[in-house]
Amino acid sequence: MKMINYTECGLPDNPVYVTELGRAYLGDSLELMKCLPNESVNLVLTSPPFALTSKKEYGNKDAGEYVDWFLPFASEIRRILAEDGSFVLDLGGTYLPGHPVRSIYQYELLIALVRKVGFYLAQEFFHYNPARLPAPAEWVNVRRIRVKDSVNVVWWLSRTEYPKANNRNVLRPYTEAMKKLLKKGYRAKKRPSGHDITHKFSQNNNGSIPPNLLELGNNDSNSNYMRECKKNGINPHPARFPRKFPEFFIKFLTDTGNLVVDPFAGSNTTGYVSEYLGRQWLAFEIEESYIQASHFRFGLDSYHHEIADDDKDAESQLKLFSGSDNYGDS
Repeated sequence: MKMINYTECGLPDNPVYVTELGRAYLGDSLELMKCLPNESVNLVLTSPPFALTSKKEYGNKDAGEYVDWFLPFASEIRRILAEDGSFVLDLGGTYLPGHPVRSIYQYELLIALVRKVGFYLAQEFFHYNPARLPAPAEWVNVRRIRVKDSVNVVWWLSRTEYPKANNRNVLRPYTEAMKKLLKKGYRAKKRPSGHDITHKFSQNNNGSIPPNLLELGNNDSNSNYMRECKKNGINPHPARFPRKFPEFFIKFLTDTGNLVVDPFAGSNTTGYVSEYLGRQWLAFEIEESYIQASHFRFGLDSYHHEIADDDKDAESQLKLFSGSDNYGDS
């Protein structure tokens, strides 16, 4: 694995903490990204502060000014992306202030990213969180004229029409029905719809191709990050990625040793998962309390506890964290 030369790329020599594969920085990501060379990043994966009708503690912009605010970041992201790199952008929705109708800022931003910045829309995804609370209360709980909003749009953008991607890396386990079909065999025939289902349909490909609807709840309440925040009297970041969200896109769009950047890192779930998967990473965050607290994610014991239950290969991955508790300036 070719490691990043941080001195050559011009990043400040004062990260908040470092691990074997990554660094977390406090600062304005627009300025920090300017330190990175052209075409040096394989994946930018982030969820910037959403445009909301009421200000949240993590610094949201009004929907009307959101596009203008974000475009300078987008231009830097496109510059630092490798030719086959990807930019994955998770955005929450909002209602217009005082009205039961939706803002279309996510779609206005998408159009600007394609037409003004030069990105391609490789594919749209939808991030469904079944545990999300009903909101806004006025329209959902009080007047009962809307249902709860449980889906974020996710734009997968790229510099070219053919970014690096391999859906074999994110196959889902076969359903019991599919397992029975594979065991029994399938007779090739034409469906009523006119589609010709060939014998290839019955081939065992070790899993099914996932859809672009990602059902991912956020079960972070018992993580080491949350426990340590509580123990130290620190407010946790209010909008944390579920771990499986960055995991899906990192596996899908990068290879081992590639560089992943999150310019709005928050609690740094992206960096945490990148390290686990053997990717190099950089995290940029402008709020000091968030980036300081994010190092709680990298305790070896918590890492094993939170991930080993989901991944039988976790033991072999733990070696990535030798020396990863080297927090502080370096």
